[in-house]
Amino acid sequence: MNQSRLQSQNIAIIGAGMAGVACARTLVQAGHKVTLLEKSSGVGGRMATRSTAFGTFDTGAQYFTVRDPRFARALATVPGVCKTWSANTIRVLDAHGQVAATDFPAAETHWVPTPGMNALVSRWAQPLLDQHSVELETRVTQLSRDAVHPHQWQLHTEGQDGAQHVFSGFDAVLLAIPAEQARLLLETSPQADGLARQIDRVDAAPCWTLMLAFPQAMQPDLSALGPQWNAARSTHHRIAWLARESSKPGRGSVERWTVQASAAWSQEHLQDDAARVQAKLLKAFTEVTGIRAEPAHIDTQRWLYAKTTAPLGKSHVWDAGAGLGVCGDWCLGDRVENAFVSGLELALAVV
Repeated sequence: MNQSRLQSQNIAIIGAGMAGVACARTLVQAGHKVTLLEKSSGVGGRMATRSTAFGTFDTGAQYFTVRDPRFARALATVPGVCKTWSANTIRVLDAHGQVAATDFPAAETHWVPTPGMNALVSRWAQPLLDQHSVELETRVTQLSRDAVHPHQWQLHTEGQDGAQHVFSGFDAVLLAIPAEQARLLLETSPQADGLARQIDRVDAAPCWTLMLAFPQAMQPDLSALGPQWNAARSTHHRIAWLARESSKPGRGSVERWTVQASAAWSQEHLQDDAARVQAKLLKAFTEVTGIRAEPAHIDTQRWLYAKTTAPLGKSHVWDAGAGLGVCGDWCLGDRVENAFVSGLELALAVV
């Protein structure tokens, strides 16, 4: 092995979702210095959890499955964080909300971190947070070669308060963000143009997510409100997925639902204001579930790059000469495990 590869490198990772954190923890374990930059106020990416007065909502990924033994070994490092979800048999609904079939074999366990989907990434990121290696609320706006050391990279950033800063001295920069965002950022540097072109064919669909709470109906008395299932895929033209949040382990007993709109409907209404989206999705939710009670809490979240429709076809891209790489679930698909494998294999390529 090249001796330089054995030396500790200073590496920046943009994006603190599953892929970015998996990549970062692997590089740190190999002896490298890592700085993780995240535009949001916390880690997790689309493994996101929204806290409210009525309990939490998993606004992005709803659960995960485990097929890769490397992912299984990593999960074993945080025993007790992830629990099985009783909604192992997911219903498939017709356009009128009637159960048409069941989806997924019961043999494939559905896992959820507790007390929210962001708990797993948060646990893995904690050592980095403790070492002050994570810069939150920091959006990277430009890549450029370091002004003092031209073989290294510097990152131009902007905080949520508008404050600008430059992080410099990086031997490598790894992007663990949606493909479209990665491409636009890579295009800010002439040296990264080739890498940007490699991911140009990746595409993803948006998703509007609706969150509803009905504190007047408490678990475990499911007969009090709504259907007798906890999770379903829907063929309603507005809704693709519904989950009773209070059925997930460690989530609290207040009746809460997360509703994810279909990709086509989300695209059609991408620029609608939140109130209009809420009204339309609430009407569809009522049609599908039969729940006509007025929610005590209603909120929405828009994901611009929710589900990969055209993946890259390989786990990552690493340009050793330039010191640039990309990873994310969109490299292989859209599963949580895809994100982990992508981040892991990019880190292994770097070291």
